[in-house]
Amino acid sequence: MRSVLFAAWLGAVIVAGPATAANTGEATPKRGGTLTYMIPADAPPSLDLHREATFALVHAVAPFYSVLMRVNPENPSDTTQFVCDLCTSIPKPTDDGKTYSFKIRTDVKFHDGSPLTAADVAASWHEIIFPRQGMLSARANWYSVVDSVDAPDATTVVFKLKFATTSFLPSLADPYAAIYPKAILDKDPHWFEQHVMGSGPFKFVAYDIGQDIKGERNPDYYHKGMPYLDGFVGIFAAKQVVRVEAIHSGRAAMEFRGLPPSAINDLKRELGDKVKVQTSDWNCGSLITPNERRKPFDDVRVRKALLLAVDQWNGAPALSKIANVHTVGGIVFPGSPLAATKEELQKLAGFWPDIEKSRSEARRLLKEAGQENLHLELLNRNVDQPYKYVGTWLVDQWSKIGVTATQKVEPTGPWFQSMRSGDFDVVVEANCNSVVNPVLDTQKYLPHDVFVENYGGYSDPEEVDIYNKMLRETDFTKQRALMRQYETRIIDTEAREFPMIWWYREIPERSYVHGWKIGPSHYINQDLSNIWLDESSNG
Repeated sequence: MRSVLFAAWLGAVIVAGPATAANTGEATPKRGGTLTYMIPADAPPSLDLHREATFALVHAVAPFYSVLMRVNPENPSDTTQFVCDLCTSIPKPTDDGKTYSFKIRTDVKFHDGSPLTAADVAASWHEIIFPRQGMLSARANWYSVVDSVDAPDATTVVFKLKFATTSFLPSLADPYAAIYPKAILDKDPHWFEQHVMGSGPFKFVAYDIGQDIKGERNPDYYHKGMPYLDGFVGIFAAKQVVRVEAIHSGRAAMEFRGLPPSAINDLKRELGDKVKVQTSDWNCGSLITPNERRKPFDDVRVRKALLLAVDQWNGAPALSKIANVHTVGGIVFPGSPLAATKEELQKLAGFWPDIEKSRSEARRLLKEAGQENLHLELLNRNVDQPYKYVGTWLVDQWSKIGVTATQKVEPTGPWFQSMRSGDFDVVVEANCNSVVNPVLDTQKYLPHDVFVENYGGYSDPEEVDIYNKMLRETDFTKQRALMRQYETRIIDTEAREFPMIWWYREIPERSYVHGWKIGPSHYINQDLSNIWLDESSNG
């Protein structure tokens, strides 16, 4: 029997075809032109969407690939609304919610001309869910509920689950779940780390590592009439000043991650109606991770002291004036019904309303642990917004309790390598997700032996047990109570991870850009197929 919550999730899904500007009341799109946009990062570690976790890769290669299903690109702010990409319709599950059977389009070709079939879809999802030895799938644990994925014929893909769960169907809209040719996967699954072969709206042209990536219109794209652009150029630029100047000068039309209020206000003041701005809450939050494999961070008193020192309630409004952060919250996206209320948050370490009381307790814990003169190195990513701003703020916050912290800032690739190898004391990272799917979104807090993209170096069977109960629970009230237990253990009891102010998106675009809609994630809606240009619009 399905629960009320499970049925509600199913009812929220919109079974629809691809949305286009023509059926949303907008002006008729114009064809042609090249979109130049900025990618706010250094080069990604590889080009394999299954392997990586950085937005820099999605912004670079999503236009080359197809996915099974996705958030509606014409209404991405409603992350319970999905449309097919490669499927023909979104199925309702059978077998008491444990079996999903998708029919796959028959008119899709990879960019080398070979036909895409259900075998390619099943093979790609098999690599995501059950990565073979030597391969890394950054989101494999999202699909631990999946028992099997198969293609019984050329047009059918069947997912069989171990148990019914509210989290599964939204997880299939993951923008990293690119469909690769099975023939290449069979021959060399590492091939996609350095090469591109998809069936998306744009064909690969060139990639200059750390500089730019280029694509051209796919004339055989199966969503007829799309894409509208002749091509695109994505320019990598980690420094905010470079990106702002590119948009200001007209060298680039936009960026998709977001700029802080100060930069947005400068662009609006100087460009007037030549620029427009879209805004949205962001399913992405700063996350501070102590390395419990290193002393003294194996001591919960030290970890909790670092958390208690930080004044998020006053820090958030101050930082929001210069950085793309906005809302104080726990481990769940603040807009979700599963998120903690302010009153619930204020019971947790790091969220107490009285900062002086909190810092007094932090000093006491450090003294008790013999770490009154603690020195630490804070690993950070070479991305201005909001990593460097949050890191600099933390260094100041920790100084209030006598802790001396120095920042070590690394480019994206080495930063990931340092985390993955455990070569850090404390790191500024983030928990960023696409579709708002709280039970899966909070897997980032599970130990590394359960979730490979957790870098804290700890083991916690009790935490895992709470999570597994929550994953299987389909009654909303009970699921929410389990989320509070899970959150309390992570933050307050063990101080494993420190959620640190949720982000806010402000996206500038030159006024000649049309068709793209903002959502609560910088991962979704990035294939560029619905963007069109009108140079007469004050460009």
